[in-house]
Amino acid sequence: MNGKTVGIILVVSALLTGAAVYYFQVYAYYDTVPAAAPGAEIRLTALATGQPEQIMTAGFQGIDATSSPLRYRACFTTPVGIAMATESFEIYEQPTPLIGPSWFDCFDAGQISRDLEAGRAVAFLSVSNISPDVDRVVALYPDGRAYAWHQLNANAEK
Repeated sequence: MNGKTVGIILVVSALLTGAAVYYFQVYAYYDTVPAAAPGAEIRLTALATGQPEQIMTAGFQGIDATSSPLRYRACFTTPVGIAMATESFEIYEQPTPLIGPSWFDCFDAGQISRDLEAGRAVAFLSVSNISPDVDRVVALYPDGRAYAWHQLNANAEK
């Protein structure tokens, strides 16, 4: 076998490995979460009781993966207004939406982050420790749009 054949085999192997890694990172482990599935209901943690309470939603689109608790993303609308929510539910300090796969195009983590920083949206604690050291966070917009994701909480940083 000459050097050219070995080089071709190495390049083809690297390309196939790269394609496989990309596929597994972006597509393979994600599952669609149906709106009626257990755990798909959106809840916010009430200030009065400290317990999550289910809120009304419509147009739910969600994805999740068993490979990591941080892969959850959801987009939906809700009639719950920001004014009522800030009086009734716990605001989430330091929300950080995580970037999702590009094919789940209703969730734009960069835009949600900018809107949270500019005050165009407000983040609330949905469920604390939904998985160990992971919180579910919900961002509400004045027009009824809302987004949910999982992020590491303060316990994970210790």
